[in-house]
Amino acid sequence: MIDLQRIIEAKKRIEEVVVNTPFSYAPRLSEHSGCEIYLKKENLQVTGAFKIRGAYNKIASLTDEQRACGVIAASAGNHAQGVAMAAQMFGINALIVMPESTPLTKINGVRYYGADVILSGSNYDEAYAYACSYGKERGMVFVHPFADEAVMAGQGTIALEMLEAIPDLDAVVIPVGGGGLISGVASCIKQLNPTIEVIGVSAVGAPAMKESFEAKKAIDSLSVRTIADGIAVRDTSPITLEHILSSVDSMASVDDEEIANAILFLLERQKLVVEGAGAAGVAAMLHHRLPHLKGKKVGVILSGGNMDVTLLSIIIEKGLKKSGRKMELTVTLIDKPGALMNLTNLFQELNANIVHIEYDRTATSLAYGDANVRIHLETKGEEHQTQIRQTLHQHRYPLSEAE
Repeated sequence: MIDLQRIIEAKKRIEEVVVNTPFSYAPRLSEHSGCEIYLKKENLQVTGAFKIRGAYNKIASLTDEQRACGVIAASAGNHAQGVAMAAQMFGINALIVMPESTPLTKINGVRYYGADVILSGSNYDEAYAYACSYGKERGMVFVHPFADEAVMAGQGTIALEMLEAIPDLDAVVIPVGGGGLISGVASCIKQLNPTIEVIGVSAVGAPAMKESFEAKKAIDSLSVRTIADGIAVRDTSPITLEHILSSVDSMASVDDEEIANAILFLLERQKLVVEGAGAAGVAAMLHHRLPHLKGKKVGVILSGGNMDVTLLSIIIEKGLKKSGRKMELTVTLIDKPGALMNLTNLFQELNANIVHIEYDRTATSLAYGDANVRIHLETKGEEHQTQIRQTLHQHRYPLSEAE
């Protein structure tokens, strides 16, 4: 575990820089999950994510000689902005290595704080390798996004704020990627109140830390694929895994559809913009991945809100489908006058709104004289969708449904 005194010292270092973000009751989520849920809103942090805590604590802990050498980091997102802002506040040079595919908005976000940017590699791991080599050659201090105890201590300050506000929590639910956040938070909680259950939530498409936790040894993934880019970590850090094994009670995972639905839920019900990684804990509660917490007082950390707007429409679409408010059907009908009108009249009777329609009579899979109609519908939940399917079957319309 990270020593509690280190976390307390980190809090003193960063308290004039970071925001003590709201930790407030979430009535709709509580009602849906059967728990008493409080959300720690790190999406409202000064850089839009918790990462500034660890980055600032690390840079504040360096000697004057180390700072004079400059700092370097590898990141495509929140850690990059945290390091850049912290370096700017100390008046030192910062270089961030980002993958070549990084969106311009994120690059500009880093440059806004005065850091230099190098684009290298097709993914985080390649950017990380380049940053390590580049920084070593030039004597720069590498600020790791998670596998550093000063960084973890900074992230652990979130737990101090949570327990100061609500000391009688039964459990805390935390997103997990590389493990820096949960290492710091869990270390703090278990030293202050070991009866509080600490649960990590990872993405199904980035399973390395969950598999490593269950096997009690570091296991790397061959690849990662998830909309939650903030927790899309391929390789397990033995450093953070050691802290997790000593202080975390269990791990759960959520898929991309569940994460998208949580983002949509937070946007509509809580009026909060939360990125995929930040919504992982809410996704677990929303989709009953932690049923043993029913009736308990639970803190859930929203780790960040730096949503890439180019992905927002895709995520909303996924969320609408998961919540039963959108469906895509392909219906086969006889290609004759009035056939399409009969079908659309049926949807009108079912009170399902057609938002997009395509008519195809050329598909090679079709029998002669048939046509496929691909339809996007706005629906009113799973019961409504079941009614639509049953009615189409009753009228003998062959249909298939998009995943």
